[in-house]
Amino acid sequence: MRFAPIALTTLALTLAACEGGGDPVEQALRDTASKNHAARVQEGVVSAPAHTGAHGTGTTTAGDAAFAASEAAMHAGMARASGETVDEAYIAKMIEHHRGAVAMAEVALKESRDPEVRRMAQVVVDTQTREIAEMQAWKPAPAN
Repeated sequence: MRFAPIALTTLALTLAACEGGGDPVEQALRDTASKNHAARVQEGVVSAPAHTGAHGTGTTTAGDAAFAASEAAMHAGMARASGETVDEAYIAKMIEHHRGAVAMAEVALKESRDPEVRRMAQVVVDTQTREIAEMQAWKPAPAN
């Protein structure tokens, strides 16, 4: 089965966005969380973080802990995913990457009380689930 040219272009752009610096939706989640946290620090509602989790002192925050299982499963799945060709391996690994994004979004939907984070998490679930189905339906182009 072959995708229509527009579907292939959309898939290529989406996958490239994930590889070339991150998924735009995930980046929007990070940006919004950062802005919300900065506003709360400025208002004195919360204090600035004393550590930076895995990237700093190694101390795990409650927020980091909430995503630990889904992150570990995603990385393990990506490590196991393979294919005979670069194309097949790429699709297999990106399916696992997207499954990880869905799992993390589901944690946010379950745990977050912020309506904007919940909205963005639902967008991730919807778009990444659709993209997983597109990638699963992909078949290599016939060799010439």
